Amino acid sequence: MKIIPRIFLIAIIVTMSGAVLSAGDLDNIMPLSQVKPGMKGVSYTIFSGDTVEKMDLEVIGILPNLMGPKQDIILVRLSGEKPEYTGVVAGMSGSPVYIDGKLVGALSLKFGIFTKEPIAGVTPIASMLEADVPASSSAGTSTATVWPLRSPSAAGQQYPLPDGFSQRTGLGAGAYLQPIETPLVFSGFRREALDRFAGELTAYGMVATQGGTAAPQADDGQLKAGQMVGMVLVSGDLSLNAGCSVTAVDHDRVFVCGHPLFGFGPVALPMSRGRVLTTLVSTLASTKMMNAGGIIGSITQDRLTAVVGHLGPAPPMIPIELSLVTPAGEKKLHFEVINNPRLTPLLVAVSAFNGLVANTAYSEGTTFEVTGSIDVAGHSPVLLENMFAPTDLGVPDGIFVALNVQSVFGRIYSNPYEPAQIKRVTLRVASIPERRLGAIEGAWSDKSEASPGEQVGIKVLVRPYRGAPFLTELPVTIPASAHGPLRVLISDADTLNRMGHSFGLGPQSRLAGLEQLITLLNRERRNNRLYVTLLQPTPTLLVEEKELPNSPVSQLSVLDQQRAPGSSFLLRESVAGEWSQAMNQVITGQQMLTITIK
Repeated sequence: MKIIPRIFLIAIIVTMSGAVLSAGDLDNIMPLSQVKPGMKGVSYTIFSGDTVEKMDLEVIGILPNLMGPKQDIILVRLSGEKPEYTGVVAGMSGSPVYIDGKLVGALSLKFGIFTKEPIAGVTPIASMLEADVPASSSAGTSTATVWPLRSPSAAGQQYPLPDGFSQRTGLGAGAYLQPIETPLVFSGFRREALDRFAGELTAYGMVATQGGTAAPQADDGQLKAGQMVGMVLVSGDLSLNAGCSVTAVDHDRVFVCGHPLFGFGPVALPMSRGRVLTTLVSTLASTKMMNAGGIIGSITQDRLTAVVGHLGPAPPMIPIELSLVTPAGEKKLHFEVINNPRLTPLLVAVSAFNGLVANTAYSEGTTFEVTGSIDVAGHSPVLLENMFAPTDLGVPDGIFVALNVQSVFGRIYSNPYEPAQIKRVTLRVASIPERRLGAIEGAWSDKSEASPGEQVGIKVLVRPYRGAPFLTELPVTIPASAHGPLRVLISDADTLNRMGHSFGLGPQSRLAGLEQLITLLNRERRNNRLYVTLLQPTPTLLVEEKELPNSPVSQLSVLDQQRAPGSSFLLRESVAGEWSQAMNQVITGQQMLTITIK
């Protein structure tokens, strides 16, 4: 018998293995109807480096309609030294499964935590191919306005097994399947920053793990089944990527995960090459640690049974410049975030908060002065300006900056008029190492009666935090049309913003469009100003996009007969005038006076 040299034998094995792992031939698949319990197969994944390794497996059975009508799952038991040691690993979802050399599907589900056996659920390849929805079926759908197909809580969906099936497999009636966790790889982020917003990300079935970015390589785009890709959320001085394994590559199409990432349907996320560093083994939950390599394409579909990408150009991201100013100097961070109505506000918030707490000059008990702008394509920029003083609430002082920015983004993206395309964001946060906070303790006017057109001085007593109180005066002019007693409201910004007398702070459906919403956002009061507002007892009618103060009774009667339900709103008072004064500290509180008009 002729002996084949060892080196040639290895070459033959590698060649045969490469033929299986190329995953470029989706014609060589095994339909679910041919999969039977007891069949032997293999799955491919990476445990460390770029080496795709084989795991043996055996089919336990088919779970019909587990994830929904006609959404069957194949239950398999992995075997071999590594899977029996690591269990089913976060990041393993998408690992291709073959039986008799034919592609069957992708590992996608696992059993809870502390599982002793590496038992996994497999999404059939036919179900994954259905996730690549033709562009015509979603024509006219903008990725900037797509709402998720499921709520975040559904991302942690548990799929119980039939009692009889559980007993046959020795799993117990309480066993259930859930999607394999997706590693959320962060670099440049402090863990405390992610933990503050972790609930909104882990709800999608993600587990945070440290990683980084790898330099682009020539073979980044040469994907094979079992390798990993990253779905880019943030890149630059800060990076945040979600990682999944590749199930199949068909020309420029890439099928990964075998379960949804967020469940957003049509999306536009940059796709990068994932470079596995190692597998962190844990009794609680093992996970892959990876770096995000070069950008290789775009994630276009995020569906129940798979995430689909296309090799080639990546979608544009939103550039953000964050300047952090402290007494020690100024530090600038440059990064980009994806353009998505659900995730962009969150990602900007966590990035801004991280930029603050990761600064060596950051300390608690610090007042933050925020300025900046959000450039919206085709519209005026949204101006950011506010001041935030530290509190005794037991939360980091920087969290209020992050939540304010997140709120503004959320209001822009949730507008009912048109998709908001954000072009650029600039944010400057100046840190003042003291608690600049002033409370309104008292107020009085120099006149209790006044004539229309007459000037009245409003004196306000302000007590700073741990400081001596001081007086400030705002001169106000009684409007020529004023009549009856006037109420004088001396207040902070939050009081006026809550009142809702400024049009647009109520339901946005009354506005004419996005431009008017931006105008109203820019008109909102600022925390570092003291406000004096004159209120007179005549009604103000808000009709569609118009504000009609001092509306006569006859006009109210006519409009009441013509208006549709919900198209107008009546306020019992009208604003006769408003004045403000910059205070260089956060103002809180309110006082009320009355002036009689002669």
